[in-house]
Amino acid sequence: MRKSAALLIPIVLLASACEPVKERAGEAASPAPERSSSKRPRPKRPATHRTLKPGAEGPDVKALQRRLTDLRYDPGKADGQYGPSTRLAVWAFQAVNRLKQTGTLGKSFWKALDHPRQPRPMARRHEADRVDVDLRRQYLVLYKDGKPRLITHISSGSGEYYCAKDRGATVPRCRYATTGTGDFRTGRRASGWETSPLGRLYNPVYFNGGIAFHGALDVPRLPASHGCVRMPMHVAGYFPRLVGTGVPVHVRRPA
Repeated sequence: MRKSAALLIPIVLLASACEPVKERAGEAASPAPERSSSKRPRPKRPATHRTLKPGAEGPDVKALQRRLTDLRYDPGKADGQYGPSTRLAVWAFQAVNRLKQTGTLGKSFWKALDHPRQPRPMARRHEADRVDVDLRRQYLVLYKDGKPRLITHISSGSGEYYCAKDRGATVPRCRYATTGTGDFRTGRRASGWETSPLGRLYNPVYFNGGIAFHGALDVPRLPASHGCVRMPMHVAGYFPRLVGTGVPVHVRRPA
C-alpha cells in the first residue's frame, strides 16, 4: 500500500502542472496574471518585394506586368514570366524614372513603381497628339488627347561611321549613324516587312526622310541602329494604328 501511494504522488503533481488550478471550497481562484502587458504582439512588417531577375516566374511577376501596363508601358502578355518583352518595358520605366537600366529589380525599382514619374515633354509645344523621343535615355512617348498612351524602349542611331549604297546609287556613301534631333511629322508608312539598303524594317512609319520608327528583332539597351528608331516587335505590331499621318514628332537629347 505504501508503494502504491508513493507512485501516485508524482502523477498527481505532474497533472496539476499542466492543468488550470481549480477553486477550493469557499475560496475564489486567484486571477491569472495578464501577459499582454509584458509580451505585446509584434507589429506586422510591410509587404516586401523579392529581387527579380530575367527568367523569374510567379504571381509577383504578373503583378509587375499589370502595373507596367496600367502606367502605359507594354511588357507584353501578363503571363507571370519575366521574359524579353517585360525586360524592355522595365528599361523604359527605369529610363523615365532616372534609374539605372538593369534587368535586376530591387528596392529602388519597387519604390519608384509605387510612386512613378511622368515623362518629361521634349518640346515647348505640347500637342495633344504627338510623339516625343528621348535619345539620351532611349525611350519614346506617344501622346493621345494630351496623355501618354504608350511608353516604350527604343534603340536609335549608334553614332558609328559606315558606308552603304542608297537606292539607285552606283557608289556607296559614307556617313555617321545618327538620329537627328528636331521637329518632324509622321509621313509614309508600310505594312509588314520592308527591305531598305540598310536592312529590313517592320511596319515602318517614316518621320524624317528615310528615318523611321520600325520594329526590329534586336532592340538593345544602347543605341545600335543606322539612324532609325527601333522598337520592340510586339509594340511595332500596333504602333501604326495609334499614330496617324502628319502627327508631330519631337526628337531631343535632353540633359
